[in-house]
Amino acid sequence: MKQTPQQRRQHVDKAHKLSIVRQCKLLSIHRSGLYYKPVGESDLNLELMRLLDEKHMLHPWLGVPRMTTWLNMDKGYKVNKKRIERLYKLMGISAIGPKPNTSKPGKGELHKIYTYLLKNLNVEASNQVWAMDITYIPVKGGYLYLVAIIDLYSRFVVGWSLSNTMTAHWCKQTLDTAIENYGAPEILNTDQGSQFTALEFSNYVTKDRNIRLSMDGKGRAIDNIFIERLWRSLKYEHIYLFPADDGIQCYQGVKTWFNYYNKERRHQNLDNQHPIAVYQQNLKPAA
Repeated sequence: MKQTPQQRRQHVDKAHKLSIVRQCKLLSIHRSGLYYKPVGESDLNLELMRLLDEKHMLHPWLGVPRMTTWLNMDKGYKVNKKRIERLYKLMGISAIGPKPNTSKPGKGELHKIYTYLLKNLNVEASNQVWAMDITYIPVKGGYLYLVAIIDLYSRFVVGWSLSNTMTAHWCKQTLDTAIENYGAPEILNTDQGSQFTALEFSNYVTKDRNIRLSMDGKGRAIDNIFIERLWRSLKYEHIYLFPADDGIQCYQGVKTWFNYYNKERRHQNLDNQHPIAVYQQNLKPAA
């Protein structure tokens, strides 16, 4: 009888002389199933987080006070503002426009904010500008975080990764893999989250890779509109329709959807072409 990925995962032995990567490859499973365990929360909080995520996708301008009112008066919950503030921070979301910022950049000498560089910029080729962002992904019994990098000209997703924590090191590794696979962009645009303002990440971008780093203004998700649209498409076309039971299933589902998005899904704004085709046909010559 053919074993499921969950069953094959039980054969992985961390004390074995073969590396974890090699064992996973031989068993045809992805190592995310070993390391990316969904973060647990109470059943009520997970229920609220799912509602917050869907509402935020549709109405990103709603802040904590109005979202708390909506949950209490329209959805019948008895929750206070403090709980919703905490969940906003856990999920890495915040409202567009002036607000108490729940995704604040880190403070002190180990963090730095960069100027927004995309205003009035004409993006004319692939690898001219990439955008990078993090979103919350619900998984049975908990949640994971997903980071993705999109080429703004072609809408091609050049890199992504799942994790159960949001760290600068994780973002750096994901970007490093994308650069190794596709070359470096001239500009990388992010928000002002602490993962991106951390010197471990920003120094890697600007000094090690010689990439110009651009950051959205506070509460300006519109600045990163293409990756916001990517999250909306992913969640409404896959995540909400096919909720994952564990880390492996989540990884496999997201991988399948990104492959579809890059290679099979035609985009009206790209003259009904596939992102991978537009990306490959319009690569900016290396300097």
